[in-house]
Formats: sequence, C-alpha cells, structure tokens
Amino acid sequence: MSAEKKLKAGFVYVGPVGDYGWSHAHDVGRKYAEKKLPWLNTVFIESVAEADSARIIDRFIQEEKCDVVFTTSFGYMDDTIKAGIKYPDKHFMHCSGFKQTKNVGTYFADLYQTYYLNGLMAGGLTKSNKIGYVAAFPIPELVRHINAFALGIKAVNPKAEVHVRWTYAWYGPDKAREAAEALIAEGCDSLAFTEDTPAVIEVGQEHTEKGKQIFTFSHYSPMQPYGKDSVVSGQLVDWGVMYEKILKDLYDGTWKSDDQWWLVAEKAAILGGSFDEPINAKFVDALKTVSVETKDLGNLSVYELVFKRYEQMKKGTDVFDPYMGPISDNTGKLQIKAGETASKGDLLSIMYYVDNVVGSIPK
Repeated sequence: MSAEKKLKAGFVYVGPVGDYGWSHAHDVGRKYAEKKLPWLNTVFIESVAEADSARIIDRFIQEEKCDVVFTTSFGYMDDTIKAGIKYPDKHFMHCSGFKQTKNVGTYFADLYQTYYLNGLMAGGLTKSNKIGYVAAFPIPELVRHINAFALGIKAVNPKAEVHVRWTYAWYGPDKAREAAEALIAEGCDSLAFTEDTPAVIEVGQEHTEKGKQIFTFSHYSPMQPYGKDSVVSGQLVDWGVMYEKILKDLYDGTWKSDDQWWLVAEKAAILGGSFDEPINAKFVDALKTVSVETKDLGNLSVYELVFKRYEQMKKGTDVFDPYMGPISDNTGKLQIKAGETASKGDLLSIMYYVDNVVGSIPK
C-alpha cells in the first residue's frame, strides 16, 4: 500500500469497554495502535451478543468500509469464518479461536504463564491451604489458567488445594461476587479469577478491611486500585503491541493468516495488578520470608522464585514453562510425561484438572 493509503479497522467487543476486563484491554490496545500508526482509522462496537456478530461484521464491511475486522470473543468464531467467505477481498482476525482460512487469521495473548507466577505467590501466602478460583465458562482457555495457577501453588505448597466456582458469565459482577463470598465461606483465603469485572477483588478488599486478610490476584486489567490491601499481583495484557504488529503486516502486505500466540516472551503477558509494580509492595516482605526448594535453582524465597521464573519465561517456553512434565490429573492419570512439555495443541484443548484442583470440570 502506498504512503497516502489509509487502513480502516473495525473491532467487535463482547462486553462494555468500561468493564475493566477483557473488552477494556482490547480497546486500550486499539487506541494504542491508532496513536502509533498515522495511516490507521478504527471503529468499534461494544457489548455485541455472539448471536449478533454476523450483522455487526456486515455493517463494518458494507457501511463503515473496513479493510479488516477484529472479532474479539471465542463465540464469534464461526461468523468470522463465514464473513471471510462472503468478503474474500477483506481481512479478518479472530481472537482466541482456532479456525483459519486464506483471509481469516487468529490471534491470542495467553496468560497461563502469569497465572503460574500468581500461583507461586498464592501458595506462599495462604494460611488455610484452601485457594479459590472464580471462573466464567468451562472452556480450555480457563482450564489452562486454573491449572497453571494450581501448578504454581503446588510448586511452593503441595498441601494447598484449589476450589473452583463457575459463573457462566464473562461479565457478571453479581455472580462473581456471590462465588467469591461462597469460596471465602468455605475457608479459602486467596482468590484468583477469569471474569471481566473487579468484583472478586472488591470482595477480597471488603473482608480484608474487616480484619480477615484475603489475598487476591487481579485479571487482565490493572485492578490493584480496587483492592489496595488485597491484590498481591495479577496478570496484565498488552494488546497494543500485538495490534500494532498485525496492522503493520496488513499495511505492508506481509500479513499471513496463521495463528499468532503471544506469551510473556513476546511482551503480551505481563505480571502485576498494576503496570507500575509486578507485586504489591504490601506483600513483598511476606513473600521474602517463605522459602522453597527447587530442582534447578536450589533454595530461595518465593519472592526470588517469582522473578527468576519470570526472567526464564521472557527467554521462551523452552527455558521454563508451567506445563513441563511430569503432570498428572486429579484422577491420577499421567497427562504430561517427565521431560516433556505440553504442546500448543495440548494447551488449546486441555480439559482436565491437575492433581491439586478439587472436583471435576462441568460437562
């Protein structure tokens, strides 16, 4: 494309951009790309029901004259593929899916590594050895996150168990709050989650203010301000770097419809409940007092272990990955052999709980 040529991109969001979770983070990425790329124009529509995505994609192509449409929810997958067939001269990028065609690519910034780092901290801080997880839907992405969190916990504290509550809503603050309260009532003193609001953190902060310390791990966006005495750390996503790269490739004519899967090494997944500090200063001393024995790094504090593993992850999955075997599921079946690391295909289809997660995945 020539220098005068503009590129127009449309973004379809499943939640409100103010949700402070998934859709908010994508919108921050959209704005970042628009700022960095002078030839880019963007439009977006928020809170699009999955059943309504085909109509919105049509509107972006026909009325808004978009060159590329980004569909940012797993449930938009089939409509995105159909749109690729309907509009062969346009480009589409579907977030979190697994189907590609000549003009439809997929992309994802995955957080399982940062969930593992959060698990190291949860395992070191828990007093009750009961750790809760509030989860939206039983799909491989969430199971991958729950397991990575649990593997981190186990590396520091083999006695601790993870208890999961499902909300069946990406954006369900009331359901998330109810699930968090139920887990605390069962004795959980640490909570992580995959859901698009700070509800779980607000519950943790309320209990902490009343004198019962609840450790929470924020999800997706910088939620530490909602739980300044509760949020230990979290996982953050930078969609901006990914959107900038994809859009540049489209503009330059080097784009390919392959799957772009970005992790810590690609700077898409970042550790922290805020972009300013990877671990809330309030919890640093406590993490420094807990020591752990590792095969490769010897004896060190949980605080040191978090940063050593984080540095290894920045070098790539061949240096360190949470899914390095041996890993067994909670029925005793060996799922990943010693000396092996789960493949991307394994991780994208994972539907078992590791051995320190209680219960079974809903069918």
